[in-house]
Amino acid sequence: QQQLGGGVVRCIALGTSDGLKRGLKVENTNKAIEVPVGTKTLGRIMNVLGEPIDEAGPIGEEERWTIHRAAPSYEDQANSTELLETGIKVIDLIAPFAKGGKVGLFGGAGVGKTVNMMELIRNIAIEHSGYSVFAGVGERTREGNDFYHEMKDSNVLDKVSLVYGQMNEPPGN
Repeated sequence: QQQLGGGVVRCIALGTSDGLKRGLKVENTNKAIEVPVGTKTLGRIMNVLGEPIDEAGPIGEEERWTIHRAAPSYEDQANSTELLETGIKVIDLIAPFAKGGKVGLFGGAGVGKTVNMMELIRNIAIEHSGYSVFAGVGERTREGNDFYHEMKDSNVLDKVSLVYGQMNEPPGN
């Protein structure tokens, strides 16, 4: 959001914008966006606001965290010099990942990003008993559905939380 002065604010819609128009009155909730955290998010599909979109009912989380949390101190971060064996030889050889780190895959259409991510999540869950959060930005609905069913068929759905922003939604959704 951006405060423009005179009670005017510029913002981006994170939900449906049906019925919105210039000049509408808004109410300040004085709250930041909060998303569910914890084991109850595993195996669930959420949107960017942490709302379940998998038609499996409420998440039932015990805790929600604001998206505006302070970064952990350097001492509290789980940094590691140990490498993660992904089980994908070309990645382990050319671009190895540090254990406990974040991984982002970027590329054009049809180059294998989703297939690589599925294999990474499966290997982390099965070989290392680890957990993953998959954030699919600009995913096609079909690909998101395929990804979910692949995780389910691989018996790793209980080791991953899925957050989707479909490409058919306007920016911010």
